[in-house]
Amino acid sequence: MLKKRTRLGIRHRTKRLNREAVAGNRTKDPAEKHTPAEIAETADLAYKRGFENGQYEGGEKWLENAVPQNMLLPEVSLQEIIAIGVEQLKPRCYPLLEPHEVFAQMEQALTLNSPCAVVRLGDGELLALSQDVVYNTGALKQEGEFLPYAGLHTPDIGARDQLALAVRHAQIVGVPLSRRKHFQPLLYPVLRGHGLNPGTLRLTQSTINYGLYQAGLLRRLLTNRKLLVIGNAAPALAQVLVEQGFIVSGVISPVNGFADIDRVIDEVRPVIFDLALVSAGIPAVVICWRIAAERGKVALDFGHMADAMVKGNVTL
Repeated sequence: MLKKRTRLGIRHRTKRLNREAVAGNRTKDPAEKHTPAEIAETADLAYKRGFENGQYEGGEKWLENAVPQNMLLPEVSLQEIIAIGVEQLKPRCYPLLEPHEVFAQMEQALTLNSPCAVVRLGDGELLALSQDVVYNTGALKQEGEFLPYAGLHTPDIGARDQLALAVRHAQIVGVPLSRRKHFQPLLYPVLRGHGLNPGTLRLTQSTINYGLYQAGLLRRLLTNRKLLVIGNAAPALAQVLVEQGFIVSGVISPVNGFADIDRVIDEVRPVIFDLALVSAGIPAVVICWRIAAERGKVALDFGHMADAMVKGNVTL
């Protein structure tokens, strides 16, 4: 009898342990069953499949639909098709000033003491210009969540109109080469919405601040010039510039968005300078234009180049 109870007890304990093991497997994180290498391999495969599907849906499928159904286009890549198409469309392209051409115009303005505003349009500036032109307020808050960081709290139609005026009258306007959603695809409807014809603007790349540096022209532009440095990073940038042998005759900081522009311009008026370097987010476009228009000086939208210099990533 004792042996029978013992065997029954063992069977009950075995069943209970099996149930607990099964329950434990159900609640266990599936990822714990795989090694980190296996997880990484699965993620890479998923990325590759997603990329291939996107490439087909956004390119190859369009080409597939464009080729007549009774014809076969043999062994021609999408890249070749695009290259041939761009060559045919060159007459419709707008010329962009190269860094040496921008340098030459700025150098001439500095020599003649004439106004020259070099402004740049990125996704922030284009989204700001798009208010009630491309996007309504609700859509813009979703599309441009980063705008407050860049100095714009939407809706702000006044800021939009100041930007449009600055772009219209700036001597050189940097525009994006990227065809991502809020760059070139947004550029043309925004300009059209403000009655701006790209063909009447002197255009360059929106990264002209870096372009001048990479071409070895930025040091030449700054050498022996009295520099006015504007923006939140201005004090640190001024120190770096002085350490590298440049002349800083004025520092204006901080710049707290569009509402602060008038105060900044008031502080610019008494400063004696040749060239202003403005790193102030989206308001930099308006500040550069007003410095050129009201003081007859040269102003460069310096952007994140200021941060790069302060961090030591860029040395002139």
